[in-house]
Amino acid sequence: MAETFDLVVVGGGPGGYVAAIRASQLKMKVALVERENLGGICLNWGCIPTKALLRASEINHLLHSLDAYGFAADNVRFDFAKVVKRSRGVAAQLSGGVKHLLRKNKVTVFDGHARLAGPGKLSVSKDGKPVAELASKHIILATGARARVLPGMEPDGKLIWSYREAMVAPALPKRLIVIGSGAIGSEFASFYLNMGSEVTLIEAMDRILPVEDAEVSAFVHKAFEKQKMKVIVGAKVQGVRKEGDGVAAIVEAGGKVTEIKADRLISAVGIVGNVEDLGLEGTKVQVDRTHVVTDAMGRTGEPGVYAIGDLTGPPWLAHKASHEGIITVEAIAGLHPHAMDVLNIPGCTYCRPQVASVGLTEAAAKSKGYDLKVGRFPFIGNGKAIAMGEPEGFVKTVFDAKTGALLGAHMVGPEVTEMIQGYGIARTLETTEAELMHTVFPHPTVSEAMHESVLDAYGRVIHI
Repeated sequence: MAETFDLVVVGGGPGGYVAAIRASQLKMKVALVERENLGGICLNWGCIPTKALLRASEINHLLHSLDAYGFAADNVRFDFAKVVKRSRGVAAQLSGGVKHLLRKNKVTVFDGHARLAGPGKLSVSKDGKPVAELASKHIILATGARARVLPGMEPDGKLIWSYREAMVAPALPKRLIVIGSGAIGSEFASFYLNMGSEVTLIEAMDRILPVEDAEVSAFVHKAFEKQKMKVIVGAKVQGVRKEGDGVAAIVEAGGKVTEIKADRLISAVGIVGNVEDLGLEGTKVQVDRTHVVTDAMGRTGEPGVYAIGDLTGPPWLAHKASHEGIITVEAIAGLHPHAMDVLNIPGCTYCRPQVASVGLTEAAAKSKGYDLKVGRFPFIGNGKAIAMGEPEGFVKTVFDAKTGALLGAHMVGPEVTEMIQGYGIARTLETTEAELMHTVFPHPTVSEAMHESVLDAYGRVIHI
């Protein structure tokens, strides 16, 4: 006999568990099915544990830069196993927190793999054995995504790593190749470089961090090279060869073919949606290049079936998944939520230097035909950044010259991932340059550079 719920959520990541909690707040009887770890990839193998690792690498960099602050320390060293252990502990703590939140909100959790079994029905199994039969008028698929695997670069757990192996490495590799310079690749390259590895970062596009503004990409490229990272763009990996306890990548770039040798290789070349074995066959759910197609409210082509998060279209970000979950649940409840504007979703990369952005790049804004006013302000003109010893980087703002609308904001430098929400709020409120100019920013703060960038766009910059 199937157990009946108002809503069943398949997947307990940042989209799924948030959707389940919001549905419970709206007095629905909710079930959530998760086959592995509550919190999903983000909490257990992505966003959170990588930030714990990156924090360790920031500390290592700082400990080796003490002289700049008037300190001295001898025999500075680290235990790499403890660095990894702390990262896993952070993930475990937060996963337990999600379990508590679901229990607090009276969400029934099933441990297993869910599969559509007809209109309004799901079968749940674990290790091939049946766990439960569920019935619900509304089903949200939030099964996420996994790392894309390229032929010849299949992760083997030893020499070739995906993000999972890269997070729990048994030892620090002396030489490391990272293929793919998106957020994941750039963060791992930055982490291992700052822990002491010799890193080569390889990108097929003509610049690293290709979704970011071109000026930001160029700045990070130079910063990485200044830190002694080898960066190769416009590169095609012709093949990877395993050699004993190491690997060799054959790379074509600039008309030349070179062989790069390393101890380990990280493949970070995108993701694919987890659409397999969900019972989508025979339904009206449309899949486009491994991702489920939805409308603005998360509805698929199949009545009563919804999809959110990395299972659907870009951007593939945890905070986008969470907000999609809330929108979808509120639509199911008849609350008429606002559709999400993906251009108002900030993107953050936690390498050194940090990168954050929201809205259109300058090139994208030009391609849409806007007449632009563009402002820039370097952190070398910001008192707090200089006092912190982190004066490198800048803030860039892009405005519609006709209306004053903030079209995009792009930042690279100290703690910009904590500041981008200011511009995110501005875009959500449809703020113009006038409101931003008349906003009083506290002094001394790094955020003052945000104000100065706006002023610069209109010829009113003060401190440069």
